Amino acid sequence: QVQLVESGGGLVQAGGSLGLSCAASGRTFSTSTIGWFRRAPGKERMFVGSINRIGDTTYYTDSVKGRFTISRDNAKNTVYLQMNSLKPEDTAVYYCAAEGQLAGHYTTWGQGTQVTVSS
Repeated sequence: QVQLVESGGGLVQAGGSLGLSCAASGRTFSTSTIGWFRRAPGKERMFVGSINRIGDTTYYTDSVKGRFTISRDNAKNTVYLQMNSLKPEDTAVYYCAAEGQLAGHYTTWGQGTQVTVSS
């Protein structure tokens, strides 16, 4: 089991960059795939990207490919989401989540951090 806390959200102008962190506690962190999700105003929560246990494989939704980068430092129990070339449509609450026993099934979620991109 793990517990996750997101940080790093804030207000940024379009075209700017912002880095988010997902700090985890728990003995199983290094064995968990971590995903990033976001919920924009008036929309449902959507998948952003994920990183595997080791940190050598990542996946991204098409809308963020080439702009967002996920990385992890298991020694620090932290997963990162670096967001570049931000657009107003990236405005959302961003969440990190950890997989449970079933691959692709996320069972542990953080509280989220607000990212607002102004034009």
